[in-house]
Amino acid sequence: QVQLVESGGGLVQAGGSLRLSCAASGRAFSSRAMGWFRQAPGNQREFVAGINSGLTTYYADSAKGRFTISRDNAKNTVYLQMYGLKPEDTAVYYCAARNLGSVDLYAWDYWGQGTQVTVSS
Repeated sequence: QVQLVESGGGLVQAGGSLRLSCAASGRAFSSRAMGWFRQAPGNQREFVAGINSGLTTYYADSAKGRFTISRDNAKNTVYLQMYGLKPEDTAVYYCAARNLGSVDLYAWDYWGQGTQVTVSS
């Protein structure tokens, strides 16, 4: 079993930055793919970024060039550094983990509770 706890959300002005963190408990963190998703009110949850066990990263088009996903296997933590935030980035951001090392857009095994990110204009 894996538990995921997100932190780092908050209120920021447009153009600002935030770094989200996700601390994972459980075994085999380094062999798991990790990801970030978000869900805005009235919208479906969508993939934002992922990192596989080999440290290859993947991004949604909306995140490319502004967001960076990284992981620290020694700390069992994955990060999402966000720059140039826009009001449309406002959402609850969720951390996710897979039992496999490869990133997938849809099939994730574990989810955190989410952290709110609000970007004011």
